[in-house]
Amino acid sequence: AAGMSGGAAYVLDEAGDFVSKRLNPDMVHVYQLIECDDDEIAAVKARIERHVELTSSVRGQQVLDDWDELLPRFVKVLPSDYERVLNAMERAREKGLEGDEAIQAAFEENVAAGH
Repeated sequence: AAGMSGGAAYVLDEAGDFVSKRLNPDMVHVYQLIECDDDEIAAVKARIERHVELTSSVRGQQVLDDWDELLPRFVKVLPSDYERVLNAMERAREKGLEGDEAIQAAFEENVAAGH
């Protein structure tokens, strides 16, 4: 996750050592994909399906063929700063703000918090 400043990465951690050996937990948060909502899980699977469709990837097809077995091994990686902004945006939307107003409210919240 070095260099991640925004967005989410989805990683198939087959060896089970991604979290312990391959990332800086001070800069990112990691979630089990299986604990995310169904829409997010479906979106990850759809991306793999699209990849297989476009590239004829043998490995991608193997992942799809073994989806139920491999799903618990996927993790979602979010940069801490990015997640903080997403959460602030969600709080602004809950207050009825949209568009630029929501962005401004999220920015102001993060400035006030010293981030």
